[in-house]
Order: sequence, then C-alpha cells, then structure tokens
Amino acid sequence: MDRYRMPDGTILRPENAIKSWTEDTRWDGHNNVSINTGSQWKSEMLYKSRKGRYWVEHTSGYQGTAPHAEWVSEQEAARWLLFNGYEELPEDLIQFQDELEE
Repeated sequence: MDRYRMPDGTILRPENAIKSWTEDTRWDGHNNVSINTGSQWKSEMLYKSRKGRYWVEHTSGYQGTAPHAEWVSEQEAARWLLFNGYEELPEDLIQFQDELEE
C-alpha cells in the first residue's frame, strides 16, 4: 500500500486507518464510473485516521499518475459519505446530515 506525506508532516498509511469507505460507482453501459470523479480511471476512498481525522485517497489508472491524499474536514467527510450512498454516518459526523441533505 502507498504512504502519503501530508503538508503538516504527518505520514498516512491506509492500513493504519480505523475505518475506510469505498466510493460508489455507476454503470455507464460499458464501465463502472466513479460518482466522485466521473471517470472509470480515477477513484477515491475515504479514511478515518487513528487520531480521528478524515482524509481522501485519490488514485488513478492513468499511466504516470501518482496517487495522493488530502485531509478533509468532518463536514466534507459527511458530504462524501452521503454522496456515495452511505445512509448511516459515523457518530462524529451525524451533526452535519440535516444541513447537507434536503
């Protein structure tokens, strides 16, 4: 698995996450396409670190494209989960559900 050095110096390792969520995809008649990226080649995965911070891993099937990670806020993590069809949010994110969904 990949490791990522974040701007604050933290080293993230997906295998150290306490929880992870895969993105939703839609069949376009030929391929499964990421609902986050709109691409069959680019995908995302959400993680919760051991310290309780959320981050997204971005990967790509394009040759020469390196995977990378970014921190996301709790609100953005809740938005990501709801958009990807997760109906039960983690306890620390439930507070955002009403403001994000209509």
